[in-house]
Amino acid sequence: MASDILLENGTNELEILEFRVGGNDYGINVAKVEEIISECEIQTVPNSRPFVEGLFRRRGKIYSAINLAQYLSLPEYKTRDIFIITSFNQTTVAFRVDEIKMIHHLSWTDIQQPDGVVDNGTNGLVTGIAKMEDRMILILDFEKVLFDIDPQTGLQDSDINKVESASEHKYISILLAEDSVLLRKMILDCLYKAGFENVTVVGNGQAAWEMLECVKNDHHQLHALADVVITDIEMPMMDGLTLTKRIKEDPKLAGLPVIVFSSLINEANSQKCTKVGANAQLSKPDIVRLVATIEELMRE
Repeated sequence: MASDILLENGTNELEILEFRVGGNDYGINVAKVEEIISECEIQTVPNSRPFVEGLFRRRGKIYSAINLAQYLSLPEYKTRDIFIITSFNQTTVAFRVDEIKMIHHLSWTDIQQPDGVVDNGTNGLVTGIAKMEDRMILILDFEKVLFDIDPQTGLQDSDINKVESASEHKYISILLAEDSVLLRKMILDCLYKAGFENVTVVGNGQAAWEMLECVKNDHHQLHALADVVITDIEMPMMDGLTLTKRIKEDPKLAGLPVIVFSSLINEANSQKCTKVGANAQLSKPDIVRLVATIEELMRE
């Protein structure tokens, strides 16, 4: 089901699948959706958490079934089996929802970033709010949901311990664009451990672009802000591919290395990152490779 809209040459567009859970409207990027199914025979797993319904088999693959209403502590309005099968962070999970509504073709400029009251620090589950004519659709941070369900899908202490600090890292400035509060903190902690002291963090591509535009005419200010840019793909206001495309099309910024660090990276999407000029494309949560890639680009 996944669409190429989001990943096509930095158009700053996306498609959102709207669904209902507990009487509320939520959304997920279509790029994370494999398919929607209405029937499956679930085998329960002993001693699992209440929101983990169990496992089911489909087309030779085994999926974990997660009751999203229970995870969100919302009432259930289950009338039939409806599951959204998702694929991101190199992991496939099925989420039970109450109702599938429709797909919306939007610009990332239509997605507002939640304020501090809504995102609730690292516990926040909303990365964006889609402004419709008659209502709002909350875009859930499914990467955080997946991390809460299976911490192995996120950055691990064992991975962080593999990161070695180097004295020369303190001279490298990094601009990080990431909308997930949880991932921002985890990535930042890892970069600090690796010895990168000068890291500027923003929550979307638009904020990163505005900062770069302000300093691009002054070499010293640009160096102080960013020797390298690390960006997620899906972000409110401006996605990472549009940010990368704008950087590479600007004569004064074109030489700035850009690393796309996203849960949506696969072979096909990596090629699309290359088309907009990204110097490297890495799949979350490989922080060890991220640090190595920064070092390689700086040597080049």
